[in-house]
Amino acid sequence: MAKSDDLSVPASAPGRSARTGWPAVVAVAAGTFTVVTSEMLPVGLLTPVSGSLDVSEGTAGLTLTVTGLVAAFSAPLVTSAVGRIDRRLVLCALMALLAAANVLAAWSPEFAVMMVARVLIGVGMGGVWSLAGGLAPRLVRAGSVGPATSMIFSGIAVASVLGVPAGAYIGELAGWREAFLAVARLALLVTAVMAVLLPPLPAEEAVALGGVLRLFRDARVVTGLAVVALLVTGHFAAYTYVRPVLEQVSGVRDSMIGPLLLVYGVAGVVGNFAVGSRVGRSVRGVLLVISPALAVSVLLVPLLGLSVAGAAILLVVWGLAYGGVSVSTQTWLTLAAPRAREGVTSLFVGVFNAAIAFGAFLGGMAVDGLGTASVLWLAGVLALGALLVTALGRVPSGSPGGSQAEPAPEPDRGEGRSVPSSC
Repeated sequence: MAKSDDLSVPASAPGRSARTGWPAVVAVAAGTFTVVTSEMLPVGLLTPVSGSLDVSEGTAGLTLTVTGLVAAFSAPLVTSAVGRIDRRLVLCALMALLAAANVLAAWSPEFAVMMVARVLIGVGMGGVWSLAGGLAPRLVRAGSVGPATSMIFSGIAVASVLGVPAGAYIGELAGWREAFLAVARLALLVTAVMAVLLPPLPAEEAVALGGVLRLFRDARVVTGLAVVALLVTGHFAAYTYVRPVLEQVSGVRDSMIGPLLLVYGVAGVVGNFAVGSRVGRSVRGVLLVISPALAVSVLLVPLLGLSVAGAAILLVVWGLAYGGVSVSTQTWLTLAAPRAREGVTSLFVGVFNAAIAFGAFLGGMAVDGLGTASVLWLAGVLALGALLVTALGRVPSGSPGGSQAEPAPEPDRGEGRSVPSSC
């Protein structure tokens, strides 16, 4: 076997290609940005979508719920189902599916058709996100794996905070259907970019579903997933209905929704990269700041967010806090299971998207049953719960890209083989 000191796996490892590097990493990040933008697009369009399709805002929120649920289940299932198929082909196929689903959503003459489209978006999202998370070691040299992984996940974080205001702007200018068509065009463009820039990526080994589920035996993995569940559920319980909150609680005019969501988005991007630069020092410390900041920002909206200026300040704090959730929780789980990155990433994606779905569902129930402001109290309580779990739960040791004192159980990859630490 040829020696390769500067790569994370031996040069002869299956699936290794000479055609690798940062352009491929950027292509994967563009894919994660596109799938998460597709998932969250209804957030900024909830009011016009509900009016056009003749459903309540709480019912319209199910467009986010169903996508999150499908993505949650499809993430580990796709990882197992694709077996040894070239990951480049799988990613391109899933992106093409995403484009078609967004076209269907744009065309939807009734709510049932929209829900079918959102199911297809969930399949594409869960598959792309789960496969993308483990690709960095195959695309760049060992010393760049950490930054490359951060870049891939920054696509998710940036989409979480910029995709919604972008969709709201397009919806305000040209209608909500055009917003879905714009994302469909983006998905087709990213499909072409992936086909050109990604190297052949034949599977190194097939990942068995049972082995992935065995990661639940590790207390550090369970703690990390619990924090993900609480933070993301709380955030989306409120953020899914941020437009009604701004309109009804803060008294914001329709014309100001886009600018305020953009303010939130910019703050979120800043939060993402600020956390990314510090999370390697203390992942628990970062989450002990994020959780209370998120709680305070939503709990104060009914008290201090009663004007455009007050709402803008609280949205900045909210964006800064939530912007760091993806990178910090993903880092926690990577440290907890360094030898099972693809498996733990599929669990992360599953729990993350189940939390999005559950949060949107809880928020819808609260809006329809208790009023719009109730989602803010719900979100604050769940964020405080995340603070408690972070403080008391089992934290992983090590640093991103470094060694782990107590490796988590490795997932069974079929045929009982162990997973190389570089996979």
